[in-house]
Amino acid sequence: MNTNQQAVAMAGLLSFTGALHFLYPAPFDSIVPPQLGNRRLITHASGLAELGTAAALMIPGTRRAGGLCTAALMLAVYPANIYSVKKYWRQPRARAVALARLPLQVPLVRAGWNIARA
Repeated sequence: MNTNQQAVAMAGLLSFTGALHFLYPAPFDSIVPPQLGNRRLITHASGLAELGTAAALMIPGTRRAGGLCTAALMLAVYPANIYSVKKYWRQPRARAVALARLPLQVPLVRAGWNIARA
């Protein structure tokens, strides 16, 4: 997959998940670590960040910044993924999903970085 295709694919993924933050916020709220404060506000802020990053990836003039923002965003949401493992540790199915998400962040960070470098 070339960099343009990678940017379009990442923009699609970020647009989809960003929209879900507003359409179905409860699952996202539930994995925001409580010490961060207002979970709904954080869910909406992260959804907005995903939508904004997706837009930046689609515009050739802002694609490099969009790639950097993608990598940073994927790192920034990692604590929620770690928290979800802790939260769902006693629920085998939910724990398996939460654990599976941890290594999946790595290719997303890498994709953002690759887009930024192109």
